[in-house]
This record gives sequence, structure tokens and C-alpha cells, in this order.
Amino acid sequence: MALADSCARGVDTGFVALGYAKVAMLGVVQGITELLPISSTAHMRVVPALLGWPDPGSAFSAAMQLAALAAVVSYFWSDVRSLAVNSVTAVARRDLGDPYLRMSVWIVLATIPIGLAGLALSGVLNACNSPLRGLGVIGWACIVMAVLLAIAELRARHTRLIGDVTLMDAMIVGIAQVGALIPGVSRSGSTLTAALALGFKREEAARFSFLLGLPAIALAGLKELWELHKAHLDAHGWSVLAVGLVVASVSAFFAIWGLMRVLERFSAWPFVAYRAALGVVLLGGLALGWLS
Repeated sequence: MALADSCARGVDTGFVALGYAKVAMLGVVQGITELLPISSTAHMRVVPALLGWPDPGSAFSAAMQLAALAAVVSYFWSDVRSLAVNSVTAVARRDLGDPYLRMSVWIVLATIPIGLAGLALSGVLNACNSPLRGLGVIGWACIVMAVLLAIAELRARHTRLIGDVTLMDAMIVGIAQVGALIPGVSRSGSTLTAALALGFKREEAARFSFLLGLPAIALAGLKELWELHKAHLDAHGWSVLAVGLVVASVSAFFAIWGLMRVLERFSAWPFVAYRAALGVVLLGGLALGWLS
């Protein structure tokens, strides 16, 4: 499918023109940055720009979330299995007070804000050459989130466990997740920041962030696959996307492992510094004409 044809249908499929090797490389970048609090969308715009490649498009970034889904489910399989099995069992025995069922319901409720916001903004977010994917927007988003994550790290008590989660906690983190619709914010970055601000231990905050994000990640990825199907993406396009998904899944798994090690042994400060530096470089590059 030609890029012009895909844009004519309102779906940006620039990734097809990149081919297998470049998409595989971007799959590594996407997989690593999707689950770290540093914004995968920012890197999907910056890396191709630096290499002189065309923007792979928002459809690629959204579909790649299925790779993140596979990685999160694999890494947190024990938690996911416990939530699913115990929730079904609780419903079967009509035990509405079961903690696993309660957590599952809260996760679903916390997904509603980003679901509604995503539907409301889909025309802008997924449009070809969307203004929200501009490097200026991404640069400012990186800096703002660096400041918020720094404040959360400074003020956090780091005492609460995931078993202490309340409905209010889930809704606050769910509302924070809406910020992920803005390129440069990062879903894991916004939810991790909110969870830290609520006093959770760093590794518990990350665990809660990933589990709460599962429905949103799944819905976003599946929705984008459906949009690509409606846009009549050809067999070559699907095969290019499949390569990116496989590579990104493996990369994302190791990204989670690395994130958990950093949060357990250190803090979120490395991500604060990286985000701030990335934002400054982007804005500086735009101001000096190095980037466009």
C-alpha cells in the first residue's frame, strides 16, 4: 500500500515503506521505550528523524502496544493469572467481596477515562501528520513529565504495597493514564508518577502501573489492528508489522526486567534526568534548526 493511499483513508501507515530491517530496529526501540517511563512515541519520532527515515506513523506505535501487552502478561503472569482465575471463581460463588475480583473491577473502571478520551481524540491522534506528534509537543511533554516525576520521587513515602490499593487510588492512576494520549508523556511514566505520588513503593508502583494498564494497552492495540484492516493493509504491510511486533515483544520483556531492577535498587531519578535531557535536546534542536 502506498503511503498516500493509506493517508487518504485517514490511517498513517508510514512503517510499511521502511521495510523489515528498519522496522525491526524500530521494534527494539519501541519495545524498550514502551514500558520504560520515557515515552515510546517520542522515540518513534526522534529516532527516525535522526536517521533520516520517514515517520513510521501513529498506527505503528499503537499496534506495537500488543507487543507490550505480551511482555507485561509474560513477566507478571503470576499476578495476571491470580487476578483472572480468582475473579472468575469469586463470580461463580457470588463472593463480591473477594479482593481479586475487587481489584479486577477497579482496573476495568480505571480504564474508562482513557477509553473515552481516546475515542474523543482518535480523529486527531491517528491522523496523518497529526500536530500532536510534532517534536515541539513531545519536547515540552518530556520536560513537564520529568518535573512531575521528580516531584513524585521527592515527596513519595515509598511505603504502600499493591494490596493497599483502593478504588480512589485506581481511579487517580487511571485518570493519570489519560495523559499518555499526548505523545511524549508516556503511559508508564504518567501512571508510575501517580502511583509514586500516592505513596507506593517504587517496585509496587511499577507493578500496579503495568497491571492497571493491561486493558488500555490491549484495547489500543486491537483497535489499531482493526483500523489497519479497514484501511486494507496488504499482506506485505501485515508481514512488516508482524516483524516489528515479534522484535518489540522480546525487547519489552527485557525492558520490564531492567525497570524493576532499577526501581528496586535505585530510584526513578535516572528516568527523570533522561526525560529532561531529551526534552531540552528536542526543543534546542528545533530552535537551532537542527530538527524540523
